[in-house]
Amino acid sequence: MFDEVKEYYGKVLQSSGDLKTDACCTDTDMPDHIKQAMSKVHTEVASRYYGCGLVRPQQLEGMRILDLGSGSGRDCYILSQLVGEHGFVLGVDMTDEQLEVANKYIDYHTEVFGYKTPNIAFKKGYIEKLDELDLEDNSFDIIVSNCVINLSPDKESVLREACRVLKPGGELYFSDVYSDRRVPEHLVKDPVLYGECLSGALYWNDFNTLAKQCGFLDPRLVEDRPLIIDNPQIETLIGHINFYSATYRLFKLEGLESACEDYGQAVVYKGTIAHHEELFTLDKHHDIEKGRHFPVCGNTWRMLQETRFHEHFEFYGDMNKHFGIFSGCGTALPFDEGNSTGDNNGGGCC
Repeated sequence: MFDEVKEYYGKVLQSSGDLKTDACCTDTDMPDHIKQAMSKVHTEVASRYYGCGLVRPQQLEGMRILDLGSGSGRDCYILSQLVGEHGFVLGVDMTDEQLEVANKYIDYHTEVFGYKTPNIAFKKGYIEKLDELDLEDNSFDIIVSNCVINLSPDKESVLREACRVLKPGGELYFSDVYSDRRVPEHLVKDPVLYGECLSGALYWNDFNTLAKQCGFLDPRLVEDRPLIIDNPQIETLIGHINFYSATYRLFKLEGLESACEDYGQAVVYKGTIAHHEELFTLDKHHDIEKGRHFPVCGNTWRMLQETRFHEHFEFYGDMNKHFGIFSGCGTALPFDEGNSTGDNNGGGCC
C-alpha cells in the first residue's frame, strides 16, 4: 500500500483541487492569527496541501513538534511561526515529490519569518518506523498529523512510535478520518478510496481500543464533523458507511484510569494562554471558561496538571477520596450526526 499512496500523492494529485471528496478538507473557520500565519506560506507549498484542516493545539511557544506525514510542509511552516524562533518543527514524509517542495522553501520561510536560522527540518521516512530516523525516546513535546494516519497500513506501529518519542506529559494531537463500522477488505484495497482517506479509516471504537493498547490511555475527541461524499461513483461504492473527520488529542500520561472517575476535583482557568484568553477547550466535553470553577474527573485533572498547561490553571482537590464514576460518562457513538456546539458550561467528562 505504500507504493500506491506515494503514487497518488506524488503523481496523481497535483493540487488540492484534484481531490474527489472533502474527506481531507476542512470547513472550519480559522482565527485571524492563523490566517496571518497562512498568508506567509509560499503559494506552491499551500497548493500541494491535502490535509483536513490545520492541527493546532494550544500553547505552542518554544515547543518541539513532530509532524507525521508532513507532505509539502504547509502545516510545518505555520507551526514554525507558532513555536517561535526558539521552538523546532520536524516534518516526516515518504513522498519524494512532496519533500522536494517542502525543502525547497526552507530558506525562503526563514527570511520571511525574520529568523536568523531555520527552526524547521524535513526527513524522508515512514511514520511507522521513526526509529529508523534516529528519533530519540521522549524527545518531542507535541506530535501532530493531518489526515495521514488513516493512510498507514500499520496504524499500531504509528501510535506506538508516537508514544515512544513523546516526552511524558506530551501529546499526539491529530486530525483524521474515522468510520462508524469496519470497512470491508475489498474496499480497503481500492487505491482511489484509500488515497481519498476513506477506505483506510479506522472504525472509531477500534481506534479507541488501539490507542489505549499503545499507551494513550484516555483518548479525547476534540471536534468532529460528518463527511459528505459528493461523488456519485464513490458514493455507490462506499455510501453505506458513515465517515467522520475528527480531531483527537492523546496524552502520554502513565496510570490514567479506564473511565472518568470522580474525586471531587476542580480547576479554574487563568485565561493566560495566548489567543484563548476567555475559553480553554481541552476536548469536546470540556470548554473551560476563564475564572469559572470547573469540576473535572481525575484523568482530566492530570491532563492539565501534569502537562504544559499546568501554569495556566489553579487546581483544587486531590485523589484521596473517590465518589464513583463521573456523571454523564458513557460509551455511545461519540460523533455528532450534524453540526452542534452543545452546552459544556457546567463541567463534564466524556
